[in-house]
Amino acid sequence: MKKPVFTGSAVAIITPFHADGSINYDALGKILEDQIAGGTDAVVICGTTGEASTLGDEEHMEAVGYTVKTVAGRIPVIAGTGSNDTAHAIRFSQQAEALGADAVLLVTPYYNKTSQAGLLAHYTAIANSITLPCILYNVPSRTGVNLAPATLAELARLPNINAVKEASGNIAQATEIAALCGDELNLYSGNDDQIVPLLSLGGKGVISVLANVAPRQTHEICALWFAGKAKESLTLQLKMLPLCKALFADVNPIPVKWAMNRLGYAAGPCRLPLVEPSAAVQQQLDAALKLLRED
Repeated sequence: MKKPVFTGSAVAIITPFHADGSINYDALGKILEDQIAGGTDAVVICGTTGEASTLGDEEHMEAVGYTVKTVAGRIPVIAGTGSNDTAHAIRFSQQAEALGADAVLLVTPYYNKTSQAGLLAHYTAIANSITLPCILYNVPSRTGVNLAPATLAELARLPNINAVKEASGNIAQATEIAALCGDELNLYSGNDDQIVPLLSLGGKGVISVLANVAPRQTHEICALWFAGKAKESLTLQLKMLPLCKALFADVNPIPVKWAMNRLGYAAGPCRLPLVEPSAAVQQQLDAALKLLRED
């Protein structure tokens, strides 16, 4: 059995920017402190929600280093180091390890895609280059490639392939992953509207966009489940559904960053090509946030 990097809710944290597009580290520090105070169990820095695809290499690693230093061992820090270039992913992963990250999150190669054999070779090369636990990230809606359960079962034989963030949205696939991999691969939900379904399959938690705006509630969905309070966990999951839907009413992280600004954080703008949400999405977010404030 592989010890999970974390159990519960890991926030896929936004990267706040100044108006000129540079990283606002004061705002990031405040968000990190509020996340820890709110019960978040781990933080993912420089993932999709953190706009990693538009971060330069140097600022990407600066953000990882700042997060490690700020969190100071209070909860695990997971660095997004995935790439469609295996050599690049290896360099990023090695740098994250040197900076003190607790694990790395590795998205499947995008655009150039590759076969299942290529995925095996890609992830094996990265895992063999570091000692950190590796969390694989399957999100075919963004990358155009699906990490098949049989491929995961083979990769799980590597000692530091620790987990998968399963964001295909396909519960049947998640079930097959659980059946094939068992205790050799930890399972995390990559979809906030499917936390309880994946927990019911033996999942260890969620890597969450929702947790940016609702850290306590996202943590509690998991904590209630692990405390044997399945009904209460499900009730809270369903209560959060309007907010989950609003946060994905436009391309992530457009809605969540707008929501964080609305909640008083200096989240700033998204970097182009991401732009402000439409008026209709803003209204949907406002309505969902109003329900959250009433909680």
